[in-house]
Amino acid sequence: MPDVKNAIHEVKEKFSHMTPAEPQQTPESSAQALKSRLLWGEPALTIIDVRDRTAYNEARIRGAMPMSIDELADRARNSIEPRREIYVYGENDEQSAEAASILRQAGFESVSVLKGGLNSWREIGGATEGYSEQLDAPPASAYNIKDRLKDHANVTSKNL
Repeated sequence: MPDVKNAIHEVKEKFSHMTPAEPQQTPESSAQALKSRLLWGEPALTIIDVRDRTAYNEARIRGAMPMSIDELADRARNSIEPRREIYVYGENDEQSAEAASILRQAGFESVSVLKGGLNSWREIGGATEGYSEQLDAPPASAYNIKDRLKDHANVTSKNL
């Protein structure tokens, strides 16, 4: 396998003028910088959402991992390599900066705050997911059996 890695490295060196350069991570990143990083061929990064779980379920950057700020260091240590690139966002830039500081103190080397968070991500048309991102709101029957049975009875009575 080392021969393959060396061959790839040699080709990249010989054709460096033709190969797009990997976007560089900075301590603070714009939504556009993160999107460029994701569109690059080998992103190898993690996006962490430190907002509360309700906000996370409502809407988030596609692929973001939820980690509460209270247990951020422990959860990150257990699931992410210290050298992995991490982009973090929260309710506001202050919460995002606090989360980045916690991660850096926990030994993570490449941490970047997503300036503007989810709002800036949406402004550039970044991919999102969550309940509020669905085109049609789920019906009440999606959440409880009583409403589901009522819907079933209505549909059944119309089919008679």
